[in-house]
Formats: sequence, C-alpha cells, structure tokens
Amino acid sequence: MTIDQASSTLLDSIRDLGYRVTGTRRQVALAMERRSEGFSAEEISSDLPQVGRATVYRALKLFQNAGVICKLALPNGAPRYAIATGGRHHHHSVCVRCGTVTEFRDSTVERVVRTLSTEIEGEMVGHRIEFFVTCPACLSAVALPKSQIN
Repeated sequence: MTIDQASSTLLDSIRDLGYRVTGTRRQVALAMERRSEGFSAEEISSDLPQVGRATVYRALKLFQNAGVICKLALPNGAPRYAIATGGRHHHHSVCVRCGTVTEFRDSTVERVVRTLSTEIEGEMVGHRIEFFVTCPACLSAVALPKSQIN
C-alpha cells in the first residue's frame, strides 16, 4: 500500500463519519503516514509548520474518534499515537527509547482478559494493554561489538 492509498483510507474513515476532508486534514494524514511507527502531536506539528498546533491536535482527535489512530501514553505520561492497522482489536508495544509503536494480537492475552472479566464486579466495557519495551533497533544501537567486550 502506498502512502497515498493509506492516507486515502484515513481520510475515507473520517468522510464516512460525515466530516469534510479539508486540505489541513489531508496534510495531517500524509504526515502521519510518513511517521508510521508512532508519532507525537509535536512531531506532526513540526512536520507541518504552516498548520497551527491547535489544528493539528483537533485533527488527531478526529482521526482518533474515527478509530484510525490509537492514542497511547509512554511511562512518563507523554502521549504517543499510532495508525491502527487491520481494524481489529489489538494491543501495543511501545519502545521507551525511540517511541516506535507496534501492534500485536494474542489469544492468550484475550483469554486472560475474559477470565478477569468474570472476576471483576460490574460489566467490563473495554481494556487496554500496552507493553513498554526497548525495540530491536535500539537494542542493537547500544550493543557493544564483541571486540569491545573483553
């Protein structure tokens, strides 16, 4: 899928909810696609200096409400976003060094959630599971070459 096709999917999602596809929303969608492994609102804003920060935040909120991006929180509380792929329920791993976000689905996790829902009083209406990791790229960047280990 090309960036134009993916951006079209993002834009189609908000169009389907009855929102207009403005030039600014198109620019935000393209900027998100260029940062497909996770991004902050500040990163998108810096990619689009001609677009006001508040406008970027509103566009991100719109895409989030449309279900095409996910909002996550790093351990320090900083928000991070990722494009939702596949459209099915999923969870995330977030690199604490570079902010890369990956999606995963796991039947074991879902079985644990189903089991917990029988033990928690009330009706479970949702859940969110995020794992904070150091991604392979960051691990390899800090790994010492074998010649330096002795």
